[in-house]
Amino acid sequence: MKKRLATMAVAAVMAASPVLADLVFPSLSYRTGPYAAGGIPFADGYADYFTLLNERDGGIGGVMTRVIECETGYNTEKGVECYEATKGEGSLVYQPLSTGITYQLIPKVEADGIPLHTMGYGRTSAANGKVFNNVFNYPANYWDGASIAIKHLLEENGGDISGKKISLVYHNSAYGKEPIRTLEELSSKHGYELTTIAVDHPGQEQKSQWLQIRRERPDYVIMWGWGVMNQVAIQEAANIRFPMENFIGVWWSGSENDVLPAGEAANGYKSLNMHNIGTDYPIYADLQQYVIDAGKAAGAGDQVGTVLYNRGFYAAMLAAEAARKAQEIHGETDITPAMMRDGMAALEMTEERMAELGMPNFGPAFSVSCENHGGSGQGKIQQWDAVAQEWNIITDWITSDKDVIQPLIMEDSEAFAAENNITPACADS
Repeated sequence: MKKRLATMAVAAVMAASPVLADLVFPSLSYRTGPYAAGGIPFADGYADYFTLLNERDGGIGGVMTRVIECETGYNTEKGVECYEATKGEGSLVYQPLSTGITYQLIPKVEADGIPLHTMGYGRTSAANGKVFNNVFNYPANYWDGASIAIKHLLEENGGDISGKKISLVYHNSAYGKEPIRTLEELSSKHGYELTTIAVDHPGQEQKSQWLQIRRERPDYVIMWGWGVMNQVAIQEAANIRFPMENFIGVWWSGSENDVLPAGEAANGYKSLNMHNIGTDYPIYADLQQYVIDAGKAAGAGDQVGTVLYNRGFYAAMLAAEAARKAQEIHGETDITPAMMRDGMAALEMTEERMAELGMPNFGPAFSVSCENHGGSGQGKIQQWDAVAQEWNIITDWITSDKDVIQPLIMEDSEAFAAENNITPACADS
């Protein structure tokens, strides 16, 4: 009886105590399965940025942050389950890191009023904020990526790639199929011949695809891969002696995990990137002091500075800045998901602000608006140095061909609006 009374007393005290406010950022991670090599560093970078804000700054605007990690295994059904299990926690924005999960969550977040950020993936036409009020894909989307790759090839060929043969090797999923329409439109514009070659999940068997490439002898190969598919493709390309400098992956096919297994054979391989690389930024000294040395790093703490760690770190920074903007707009520190959406829709990332954050020129300068949830549509090309075992950025920011991409975004988003009885409008109009 005494034990029971004591337990009741503790419960009463807890009920009477004020609940501490926090800003909740769910992380739909995948540390298991065939895509874990990509999921782990992203999740670590995402978590570590918020830990840094808590330890160094006391959170955002004086409110501590909380990351809820839910394992999806890159499985769409599990991703939806994670969303349903965590949305009641006051979750401010979801970053599913999966196009399949994204497509399933789009109608849910629109109904629930919770923002969804699909940075460089997901449904490209969500860049039209008038149709997709709660979905954002800044700073660039898949169609931007396809255009950036073609622009790089144009630069490499004096502005003329007419008659060139380009093969797209793609993950046979909604993710991998995203760039096809854009590459077809760009083919009509620039006169190159496009061949598409699908690779089934998870991508461990690609012999027939690379035999086709050896037979057809394209001038360039563009890859839309993820996880083990990337490693296998680079090794198979090396096996048929395809010139690596003519092999370009999307930004999800350009991590250390993709190239290291092939050893020296991967030398010269290229990929897109939506942010800069390495740890030569002031913020990493703070990360070392407040997170790593303090024993608070996520995971094993061994991913810091890798390409996908930086991407998770960057995604968290953008989320934190949107939350800060939402606090400013509404004059409230304990913001709601609806307020967070407003912050995301008004986000402006300037070079000056990135420098203030200790991340000068880490990503492109861009602004978001009701009409444009996609940002600037810029990216860079990086190239692998197998001797130094490091990536090198070899271009400045490349802006995608908006004359081709914007009409495609409008066509697809307006079709979605018609199918779903949506009247395109700004959320606050």
